[in-house]
Amino acid sequence: MADSLWAWFASPWALGLIGLVVGSFLNVVVYRLPRMMARGDWGEVAGYLGDGEGWRQTFGADAPKEAGALAQRIEGQLAALARFNLAFPGSACPHCNRAIAWHENVPLLGWLRLKGRCAGCAAPISVRYPLVELLTGVLFALAGWRFGATPTALLWCGVLAVLVTLSAIDWDTTLLPDVLNQPLLWAGLVAAALGWSGVPLASALWGAVAGFLALWSVYWLFKLVTGKEGMGAGDFKLLAALGAWLGWPALLPIILASSIVGTVVGLGLKFSGGLREGGYVPFGPFLAGGGIAVMLLGTGRVNAWLGL
Repeated sequence: MADSLWAWFASPWALGLIGLVVGSFLNVVVYRLPRMMARGDWGEVAGYLGDGEGWRQTFGADAPKEAGALAQRIEGQLAALARFNLAFPGSACPHCNRAIAWHENVPLLGWLRLKGRCAGCAAPISVRYPLVELLTGVLFALAGWRFGATPTALLWCGVLAVLVTLSAIDWDTTLLPDVLNQPLLWAGLVAAALGWSGVPLASALWGAVAGFLALWSVYWLFKLVTGKEGMGAGDFKLLAALGAWLGWPALLPIILASSIVGTVVGLGLKFSGGLREGGYVPFGPFLAGGGIAVMLLGTGRVNAWLGL
């Protein structure tokens, strides 16, 4: 009985349904986590402005009175803000602040039932919400198909959820938060050490090292040649995390696949006028996509498609 129940729970269909629910939560994380981080950043700014000794060590002079006053103002305004985290407040329309009913939050169906508009003010609801839910559901189902009805499938579903979240946040903000990147890296090494990921620990360790150094080297070479920054440190950490989960042989297909797709998408956005100000395209979503392809299809198959 227990075996059959587990087989159903970890089946592609069940994991797909779970993925829809998880995708709904990921939408919350994608929206709220950058704003929570911004509050923390402003708190650090206030701390620096109010640190007289640190100011003297850095600038060789006493801090101006305005710095301390501004620090107090920032701290006061932060303290006056309403509580805001992943659980509070409840979901509400950003246009009219109407609370979203539970049945309107049902993955996919809620958005379709509302026809993509708020029930209160009829403001449009971004299509990305159901797309994230659908993508997460499909990826979870594919993990069930790839790894079977095993605890390993659930483990990889967790990895997929983090990669979807990182991709969406990076696309919106060009940030790959350490609060997600670093646990993903360490979890990959621990999973390898415990034999959960199927990747030898040595391969995971060198995958993390080589993944970080590969993009770190490209970053510094580009900066030395052009004087500009071509990518952020979050990209190094993400590739290191993928190396920890998939092993060092997966790094080359991940980099090549992500570069090819990223170039095609970047050119498409350029010619369609869809590039954002500054003309850049975040690289994180393409790295994550390359990692997902290797995870679900296998390194050998992706290498064959790339002609390696």
